[in-house]
Amino acid sequence: SISAQNFVALSDLHPNLARPSIIGVVIGKTDVKGFPDRKNIGSERYTFGFTIRDSPACFINVNSWGREEYVRSLSESFRVGDCVTIENPLVQTKELEKEEKFNPTTPSCYKLLLSESHSVVKICYRYEVDTKLLSLSHLPVKDPQDYYSLGDIVANGQSLDGRIINVLAAVKSVGEPKYFTTSDKRKGQRCEVKLYDETEFSFAMICWDNESIQLAQSWMPRETVIFASDVRINFDKFRNCMTATVISKTIITTNPDTPESNILYNFVKESAAMGTLNDITDDQLQESINLQTIVDIYTVEQLKVKALQNEGKLEPIYGIIYAYISTLNIDNDTSKFIRNRCSGCHYVVNEMSDTCTFCSDSSSNAKSVFTSFDLLVDLTDHTGTLNSCNLSDVVAEETLSCTVHEFLTLTEEQKTALKWHLLLERSKMYFKLVFSPSLRTGLRVNLLSCKLADPVEASQSLSGKGR
Repeated sequence: SISAQNFVALSDLHPNLARPSIIGVVIGKTDVKGFPDRKNIGSERYTFGFTIRDSPACFINVNSWGREEYVRSLSESFRVGDCVTIENPLVQTKELEKEEKFNPTTPSCYKLLLSESHSVVKICYRYEVDTKLLSLSHLPVKDPQDYYSLGDIVANGQSLDGRIINVLAAVKSVGEPKYFTTSDKRKGQRCEVKLYDETEFSFAMICWDNESIQLAQSWMPRETVIFASDVRINFDKFRNCMTATVISKTIITTNPDTPESNILYNFVKESAAMGTLNDITDDQLQESINLQTIVDIYTVEQLKVKALQNEGKLEPIYGIIYAYISTLNIDNDTSKFIRNRCSGCHYVVNEMSDTCTFCSDSSSNAKSVFTSFDLLVDLTDHTGTLNSCNLSDVVAEETLSCTVHEFLTLTEEQKTALKWHLLLERSKMYFKLVFSPSLRTGLRVNLLSCKLADPVEASQSLSGKGR
């Protein structure tokens, strides 16, 4: 393993050291950016920064400047959470005002500069590194008790607008990164993470840079807790709510090892066991919604427009749609659409263990398991197609006119016949649409009922009389 004696501790660094070598865990990192080079008009210099830590008390900011190829390849050679050694950095006294405005706040009075010609950064394999060093990536860089709960942020409302604070929260969902080009032809990206805690059901945190987006993509929803130091809080006028934004000063600690975090983690496990946050659970438990109260009729196109207008809102849209099922894969691998669920919390149960991980943690008596359909179907009418709608449990059994157990006894020919019987028929479908950023489409459409349509009723609705 890598021995510590060759390395200078970050707390012992000073500008007069000859060719120091240091080792540390990368706890934060920013994207590569290009700037016009004032010395060579017409060319650009590139830079990126990262923060490394070698003890609970000490961490320092590192900046690299140089040619695009050098800076990009250096940046791509390691990630947040990796351990690196740095040979021969330039140790400089930091200018506090300038330094801390855009970079993470550090206890060190120095910063490190890397140059292509003098410095070397190497990644260390995990097995070579002292576990004490790796465990530093689970220590927040701020006092673990110095944070706002999401409920506090919402309650303080616009008085926090523009403030930079710390947040401890659990990850509810991680959206797909959205890519775009700005008006001045620069490429950009954006990713929305939904957070929750004991005080607030859903709170948006926005990432605008690749590094934080990549970090967010590694988080397991409803299993990950984060401590986000120095995020900016803003009032989003468009959505009329408070949001958090990851900025260049932010350092996010994944699954922090602190008493406060452990309390939140236990809440996360309990709420998962009770299914209180689970979109699927609501629908699996066959909402006691009275279909008679749903009267709004939509075409696929109208529904897509309505969804865009309401994007990001928490309350679901209920309605009726007259459409064909255009994709129904019931004649391929059944493991893709028949699931074992726990009778207690309706979570999908691991095939191998046959016991529910959530319930078995929270209560000694193992719950029984039931088998249910979990189909994704496409709905098509004359205006377009709605992809990946959920057809599950009792509604699926009613639609297919058979139970899961009856279905499993069918021959391949019978399954194919059943499929084509449904594919060609116009149906009247009651649905519930909820916004779900964790899904590729951003929408979760659950079918509450799907029955063959009365031809007269269907044609009236299609000629525009229904809505």
